[in-house]
Amino acid sequence: MSSFYIETYGCQMNTAESDALEALLLGAGMKKAERPQDCDVAIINTCSVRQSAENRIWGRLGSYTPIKRQKKMTLILTGCMAQRLGEDIKKSAPQLDYVVSVNDKMKILEIARAVQKDEKPEYEHSENYDFASSYYREGEFSSFVPIMNGCNNFCSYCIVPYVRGREVSRDVESILNEVRYLDSKNVKEITLLGQNVNSYNYNGIRFPELLKKVASLCSNIQWIRFESPHPKDFSDELIEVIKTEKKVAKHIHVPMQSGSTKILKDMNRRYTAEQYLSLIDRIRKEIPEITFAVDVMVGFPGETEEDFNDTIKALDTVGYIEAYMYYWNPREGTRAVTMDGQLSEKEKQERLQKLIDFQLKKAAGIKEKRAGGIQDVLALSVSRDNSSQMLGRNEHNEMVVFDLIKPVEPGSMTQVEFLYLNGNTYVGRQV
Repeated sequence: MSSFYIETYGCQMNTAESDALEALLLGAGMKKAERPQDCDVAIINTCSVRQSAENRIWGRLGSYTPIKRQKKMTLILTGCMAQRLGEDIKKSAPQLDYVVSVNDKMKILEIARAVQKDEKPEYEHSENYDFASSYYREGEFSSFVPIMNGCNNFCSYCIVPYVRGREVSRDVESILNEVRYLDSKNVKEITLLGQNVNSYNYNGIRFPELLKKVASLCSNIQWIRFESPHPKDFSDELIEVIKTEKKVAKHIHVPMQSGSTKILKDMNRRYTAEQYLSLIDRIRKEIPEITFAVDVMVGFPGETEEDFNDTIKALDTVGYIEAYMYYWNPREGTRAVTMDGQLSEKEKQERLQKLIDFQLKKAAGIKEKRAGGIQDVLALSVSRDNSSQMLGRNEHNEMVVFDLIKPVEPGSMTQVEFLYLNGNTYVGRQV
């Protein structure tokens, strides 16, 4: 029996695709290895969104050279870095046996089967992205459900449209069939995925309608989340669905990137800072209990101190309980690389640290005020520090460690009284 090992870098979509690939390989009779040293087929599923991500993968590729000297192994590179560099990567990484495009990921099974028989794999390259029938990992109580792939927006800093291709939406019935299956497996939360998830459009069925259809099927599933929406496609109809459908989590990720209209224009984000803040106001007016997560980038070419301060002001105005913060990294092949006004690494790092310091303090203040009351919690695992406590997550994606009154299995829902905040985690007790 051949064995495989998968390591995954980057976004949630990569994680979902690796889970689907793992299920395919297991279903074909292969065995999952715990270490790359123990496998016959090693698969590296890569990210290309930032240069730092590719640098990590170059390091990992080097670690396979001594392994391949000691044993017979097939090494496969797939994902966005493989898509971006293609077969040329073998010139610098001769230890690679196969470079597989994003569209061909699920055909790695055919490569693995051929390797088992000591044959040269032959398969037709896909012109279009193919969705798997399921992305479920056996035994998990949270699951990703990819619903679209690619992006048509061409933000000036982003490589995704070039490596993932144009937007393509998954068949509605395929999505609903997977949701039915996940509900039957007692999954408690699902996350609908896409690079621009709310631009979903399959034969005239758009994202708000799809979200309603998904919610109608959920019995065991308690929370429906979605990642990542684009502000320009956040319609009033979508706000209404979030408001009225109880299964849709009242915590949403709305990427902003910058609080400066000038920088947003240079980024080609297609909205102004005023339009973004107006959207947040509309959502909050309709759904007072809503909480927000955000993506923020600093150090974009041409960003002045005033532009940076506008971003700080926007974070202060909205009040996010989660923020994914980073500084701009030059990405070969994107327009931003050649823009005027490039900032030094030192200045970008300083601005990012100021942003992080501000956001952590702001979020702590908001979360402290949110302590108290009884909430539904998804139990995740027994606490590493105290076996009489469990770690859990609430609807707003906030973590809580809580004292147990009675045993709770991971993956079960329970009610917890939130007492106080300790760092970034709440402390509570089971009701």
